[in-house]
Amino acid sequence: MIRPGSRYVALGSSFAAGPGINPIVHKPAGRSANNYAHLVAAELGLDLVDVSYSGATTANLLDTPQDAAPPQLEAVTPDTALVTITAGGNDLEYVGTFIRGSMLNTLAKPATLLGRRVANRIRARVSYLKDDAAYQAVTDSLVTVVESVRDRAPSARILLVDYLTLVGPSTRPRLDVPLNEEQLPSVAMMADGLAAAFAKAAATTGADLVTASAASRDHAIGSPDPWTTAFKLLGGAPYHPNAAGMRAVADLILRTLKT
Repeated sequence: MIRPGSRYVALGSSFAAGPGINPIVHKPAGRSANNYAHLVAAELGLDLVDVSYSGATTANLLDTPQDAAPPQLEAVTPDTALVTITAGGNDLEYVGTFIRGSMLNTLAKPATLLGRRVANRIRARVSYLKDDAAYQAVTDSLVTVVESVRDRAPSARILLVDYLTLVGPSTRPRLDVPLNEEQLPSVAMMADGLAAAFAKAAATTGADLVTASAASRDHAIGSPDPWTTAFKLLGGAPYHPNAAGMRAVADLILRTLKT
């Protein structure tokens, strides 16, 4: 177990930052005071440095500034005892694809009045499929992130925390999930590829793996107790962790740290 007062650095994208979960403590990053990093730090009494940032790619963790924020790895110092990493989804445009597809499907409905061909052209503007090279690139980038963290903080415990499941057994096309029966499985395939990238990176580096994806399968959109939000055309943070999801991921991390 990590000792109280130890330095904990949280790296990642919006699934780590927690946009839409009040209170937001850093508006440009969409960073919540109730994201999993804050919940874990409060539970263990850790000195948290949370640099997670909505929209971040693995490049923004490694060497590329994001807005006015420096590369996230710069927050990792030799005395860091714990690092969590949730990134890679934006490399694949995973949630962005889901959101754009939902928006275009919503817009395509009234377009059917102009004809099915017009509506189908609108829907076809989003591609849901990625090739194997795209998933391998995420794996390689996550490996590089872990290795870079080790270089900067040799004694740190490193946890790769993968993404909560959005499309599960209970997810069906509806107003707040406006994708059809052909599109939804494609989104699920992207999620499986992303989870596999995390698993491969953990196996390669020896980092701990927190499988939020597997734990949340029965808490996807459309389930009785969803851990992620559904689609909204305006406002909120569609297809992102909600407060219950962040609490669940924090609990998974705490259990992992006890082993």
